[in-house]
This record gives sequence, C-alpha cells and structure tokens, in this order.
Amino acid sequence: MSYKLPKLLYSYDSLEPYIDKETMEIHYTKHHQTYVDNVNKILNNTHYSTYSENKLIKDLDKIDIKDKESLKNNLGGHVNHSLFWLNLKLGTKLKGSLKLAIEKQFFSFENFVRLFEEVALKHFGSGWVWLINDLGKLKIVSTINQNNPLMGKEINGFLGNPIICLDIWEHAYYLKYKNKRIEYIKSFWNIVNWEEAERRFLLKNS
Repeated sequence: MSYKLPKLLYSYDSLEPYIDKETMEIHYTKHHQTYVDNVNKILNNTHYSTYSENKLIKDLDKIDIKDKESLKNNLGGHVNHSLFWLNLKLGTKLKGSLKLAIEKQFFSFENFVRLFEEVALKHFGSGWVWLINDLGKLKIVSTINQNNPLMGKEINGFLGNPIICLDIWEHAYYLKYKNKRIEYIKSFWNIVNWEEAERRFLLKNS
C-alpha cells in the first residue's frame, strides 16, 4: 500500500486569523507531504508497507528495518499531522463526557488550559503537546520531534491514546507569530475541534 495525505475537511483560510492561509498551505502541502513521501520510500519493497499507520506506530519497537530512526521521525510526522488537521475547527465547544473528565482530572477547564500552556512553553525545541488517555486517566504530555504517544514507554516514557494535540514546531506558526510562541499557543483554544476530541475520548473509553 502507499500512504497518502489525508483530505483536509476545510480550506486553507478557514482557520484565520488563528492560523493564516499561507502557513496552512505550506504546512499541509510541503511539510506533511514530505513525511508521507519519505515513509513510502523507506517502506518500499518491505512487507511493512501493508501495515496501517496506527499498527506501524504501535509496533515500532518490534519492526526490523535498517533506517528505523528515519521511519520513526517520518511516520510520526505523518500520523501526528493527520491527527492535528482533524483536531482543528472553528466554533466547537467542550461538552459531554470529555468536559466532565477534564474538570474531574484538572479541577477546572481553566486549570487544564493553564497546565497545557505551561507544558507547551517549557518544551525545548521542536515537538508536540498532547492530552492523552492513559488507561482512563487524562494526562498532559509532550513529545520531542515527531514522536507520538502511541510509540510507547521505551520511546517516550509513557503510553496513551491521543485526544488533542498541538504542533509546536516553528514551521507551524512562525510566519504569523514569529518568536511569540505563547500567542500561538493561546490562539489554539479558538480552533480546537472539541467534537473530534469527544469522539476520540469516547472511542478509547468504550
């Protein structure tokens, strides 16, 4: 099989002013496409090319392939970005089971936001910030480079199912926000797709 870019469910300018059209287009058509192309090259003529992205991510420590580090980085880039695009939408609200779980785990939504932003700001260099479900417990974590929480404890030190994620690589925000990472982080709350987050939360708790 050959991996492909997932179809965006919105236009490049749909998330303005929080993510500008130029950044969105470059991020999707250049950065994400490169990860997809590289994964296909690495897996070409191997039986791993028949695996789904999620199976590859979860079984990464068991895969016997020469360029495993490159596979980890590019596969993570593909899977992380695919989730990130689904993670974004204007006009949704946190409600239902996920709202109750966040308030229970973090005492309030405001406290959850504060802790999430702290993790994002303290993360040095490129990476991602996640809200994950670890066996029914919600946790805020970060991963370096293109690591994904599903890669497991040997790689990240933890394992969990992603609920929401924020890309904090500079290419995700620098055209608009320059070095003001905090402004980009705070703008994220205007475009979180809470409907998708709720779906992922219920799926992993069913």
